[in-house]
Amino acid sequence: MSQKIRVMIVFGTRPEAIKMAPVLAELHRQKTLFTPLTVVTGQHREMLAQCLDRFKITPDHDLAVMTAGQTLEDVNCAILKGLPEVFDRLHPDVVLVQGDTTTSFVTALSAFYHHIPIGHVEAGLRTRDKWNPFPEEMNRHLTGVLADLHFAPTEQAQKNLLAEGIPKDRIYLTGNTIVDALHEIMAAQTNGASPTLSGRPTARTLAAGGLKPPSASRLWLLTLHRRESFGKPMEGIFKAMRQLMTRYPDVELIFPVHPNPKVQETAHRILANRKRIHLLKPVDYFDFVGLQSASELILTDSGGVQEEAPSLGKPVLVLRETTERPEGVTAGVARLVGTNPKRIIEEVVRLMDNPQLYRKMVRAVNPYGDGQAAKRIVKILVAVFKKK
Repeated sequence: MSQKIRVMIVFGTRPEAIKMAPVLAELHRQKTLFTPLTVVTGQHREMLAQCLDRFKITPDHDLAVMTAGQTLEDVNCAILKGLPEVFDRLHPDVVLVQGDTTTSFVTALSAFYHHIPIGHVEAGLRTRDKWNPFPEEMNRHLTGVLADLHFAPTEQAQKNLLAEGIPKDRIYLTGNTIVDALHEIMAAQTNGASPTLSGRPTARTLAAGGLKPPSASRLWLLTLHRRESFGKPMEGIFKAMRQLMTRYPDVELIFPVHPNPKVQETAHRILANRKRIHLLKPVDYFDFVGLQSASELILTDSGGVQEEAPSLGKPVLVLRETTERPEGVTAGVARLVGTNPKRIIEEVVRLMDNPQLYRKMVRAVNPYGDGQAAKRIVKILVAVFKKK
């Protein structure tokens, strides 16, 4: 290669930033081969800003598309209008997107319009139900249709892509970069730069979310934000949490409430001012990892948390009807429990009242990677461009 490879990474949400940070860091480590270019869309402004600061990422360009009350159409149009000027000015050789966000799909579409090769990090996840999760399932599928390089995190993801007719020589099994990010945070913890990742959470971690040190001896962590959970499913989940707090008087429930107004309204209407239920403001990612590590049980509809918790040795009950991450269920680190309140209560009681079953979930092997995914992705980019 006679000149550096100009790799543009585009992301817009906190999960994307977390998972692309290790790739960006590896590109910078190999600066004799690469010119990394970082573009953020600002799809989720506040939570994204936390991650940029924590991972010391300074964007080369910010589209700043977020507006109050924005719709999916608003986000789509703003990204499509904003990216052409960025492409023309920065001249990327390849564009990398991550996962299943609106930013990922629309960026891939715009790059396609400009004849720029597209690399899809965390490619091949599928539920085969376009409404669950919405709109993520279609975002990731359509991004896959447009992509030239598919970085599959697991063997199942690789099989999904092959079944869809993606040529084998364009699919690369890499592991998931979330494990890389967690390894980095654990290393930072050793150097005193992040919250405690074992035992009780530090006062700083809790204070970051507005929570005093708990009086109860056990902590559970809840996260909930997906659109398909809005309305009655979310109400049912919250009512199940209230009943469970009555059954387990030595447990405190920590819930960092997503900033989406629909989540905020429902959470405060049903859970506010309840004993041992703490509604936190969103905490930054390092603090959130600390809360996960300190929790006995995690209940979530988040895809990223399904990947993170096994790395921290925490059982996960997935509050969804489907999951694009079946590896965790197969490995025994997660259970798919849906949104029906009765079933949620039954599954929590089954796990909490059966120490043998709990230990089995804690000790299951993490199926999502070994912390080397970013290095593999960058090595693949070198090999691809050498051929060219």
